[in-house]
Amino acid sequence: MKVPIAQPVMTEKMIEAAANALRNERLTLGESVFKFEEAFAKMCGSKYAIAVSSGTAALQLALQAHGIKAADKVVAPAMSFVATTNAFVPFGVVPVFADVSEKDYTLDPAKVRAAIDLKTKAVMPVHLYGHIAAMDEINDIARKHNLVVIEDACQAHGADYRGKKAGNLGHAGCFSFYPTKNMHVGGDGGMITTNDDKVADACQRMRHCGRKKGSNYEHDIIGYTYRLNSANAAVGIEQLKLLPEWNEKRRAAARMYDQMLNGVGDLVLPPGPTKDVNPVYHLYTLRTKKRYELKAHLDGKGVGVGLNYETPIHLQPVYKQLYGFKEGMLPITERCCREVIAIPMFADITQDQVKYVVECVKEFYAK
Repeated sequence: MKVPIAQPVMTEKMIEAAANALRNERLTLGESVFKFEEAFAKMCGSKYAIAVSSGTAALQLALQAHGIKAADKVVAPAMSFVATTNAFVPFGVVPVFADVSEKDYTLDPAKVRAAIDLKTKAVMPVHLYGHIAAMDEINDIARKHNLVVIEDACQAHGADYRGKKAGNLGHAGCFSFYPTKNMHVGGDGGMITTNDDKVADACQRMRHCGRKKGSNYEHDIIGYTYRLNSANAAVGIEQLKLLPEWNEKRRAAARMYDQMLNGVGDLVLPPGPTKDVNPVYHLYTLRTKKRYELKAHLDGKGVGVGLNYETPIHLQPVYKQLYGFKEGMLPITERCCREVIAIPMFADITQDQVKYVVECVKEFYAK
């Protein structure tokens, strides 16, 4: 049996929705874009949603709309995809990395507090693998230090935290619709969520070259070409309708994995639901000191795996070159990044596929 690590869904209905948008709408910022924004804002419980071309673009615009500028500092985790900080490094903002909690791989509030200085202007918690960070504690710290909180919710579409959705827990939330995410748009895409009128207005204009409202050729702020295509938005509308069902399927698959892998070898299972957090399992991750041996075994059995994130952001070559970051500065992050391995997780994964993956993992540890 071959089991991929991810399996994006693209139905005939989604393809037809995209084709209909191509036939009948403006190709960018058409009617489907605004319908998608309205539906996504409703899902998150936010006042606004602003569709953009990628999750990276969403993070950049959200920061700039809050006045973050060159030489300001942003506290973020290094246990994330490099796009988290690539979103602001190009315009001169300085990344300050804080270590994560070993129990859920998200920012440790105590480490955030210790990383703040007079130049710190924002904190960017990442809801890694679909598990929401300790937002109440992070928001408390941010209020005391007058910091902006931008959620990197690129892996957490529909995740719950104390009765609220990811994307509605800070000053703004940012999502990616890359094809392997819990929902996608048939290509690249992103979304910013906010309850702030001024932030929403700035993001809407910045994504469209900084155009002044009501004018095609007057620009009163610096902007970019970060629009979402109408065909992609049309796919997103259809995907969003299925997101709650897909997330429940992922949770059911995670429960199966939890039951069957508990106590196997040296495996550390991913953080599960708590009274505060109901994760959406963008990835189902294991931790083991035998990661590379396990990967080789699963590769040979046709089981897709991922090493997330093998090199944390602060140890990426360009970040070491730019900022002089060194190994040992984030011990928990570095240890987890050496040990995490993701096994197959997607909405339509079958019980037989889950059982096969588990059998292969157990076979490795029985050797």
